[in-house]
Amino acid sequence: MKIEDLIQNKLRSIFNDDSIIYDKSRFAGGLTNYNYIMNIKGTEYIIRQPGGMTNQMIDRINEKVNNQITSELGLNSECVYFDEISGIKISAFIKNSKNVAAVDPCSPESLRAVSGLLQKTHSSTKCFPNSFDWETELAKYEQIVKELNGDFFYDYEDLKKDLIGFLDKNIKQTFTLPCHNDTVPENFIVNDKGEAYLIDWEYAGMNDPAWDVAAYILESKLTEDSIRYFLVDYYGQLPAAEEVLKIKGFMLAQDLLWAVWALIRHYHGDDFLDYCYFRYERFRKNMKAIHRISEYTISSIVKN
Repeated sequence: MKIEDLIQNKLRSIFNDDSIIYDKSRFAGGLTNYNYIMNIKGTEYIIRQPGGMTNQMIDRINEKVNNQITSELGLNSECVYFDEISGIKISAFIKNSKNVAAVDPCSPESLRAVSGLLQKTHSSTKCFPNSFDWETELAKYEQIVKELNGDFFYDYEDLKKDLIGFLDKNIKQTFTLPCHNDTVPENFIVNDKGEAYLIDWEYAGMNDPAWDVAAYILESKLTEDSIRYFLVDYYGQLPAAEEVLKIKGFMLAQDLLWAVWALIRHYHGDDFLDYCYFRYERFRKNMKAIHRISEYTISSIVKN
């Protein structure tokens, strides 16, 4: 059964209305998945249509648990329906809201909202049942690429080895706390009352919180001034040199990880090759520059 037909059947069953037609006319964004806004019986919902190969890359059982935990904490939007087999999810639409990417990810208001949500996530006493380890995820993605008979970049193994060596040398201490692990600005939602939410917890797991900090900086392409503001707001002061090195290392790792993620989508037949090239080329340039330039800043990694 096509995923669209499956979603339509789910909608009819959940809302007990055989006249419902799955409507994809109001696209609400998405990269891993595709989200659509639908008005059903006078109420608006976000309908998640899983993207290609996502069920091979994401543990939906863990996601369901983590989604529930974060909803109970008031971080997440209300989940109406979650199918851990298909990955279909129906959530309440947050009224009069915009994602931070559409507002301005660099503004002080956005940075404070993001910082507050991350602090609340990382300080939660409710642990997630799973861990997110980028090397484990990368190995999983590599295996899927091989199963799809895909190829890697000519210098892939050398650069990956270089990255692992850099992290082993420079990251002396890590922490394991609840993390979102996909802190793109599109996942931060703010409504007209100033209330902020963090959505899409499919990559969530126990990890070092610097991963979330690094991801927001990189994915939002923060300026040098906004990076400083964000770090001070999150940490309470400028972080120590060891923490800055960790953030830099995680930014490099993220470009490599999501480049291979995009390779899977490409070999599955989705239009992700340009995205893959962009992330891998930035990783390649930064990996070479960080050895060559002694004071290679966080903003330099973003700009490259």
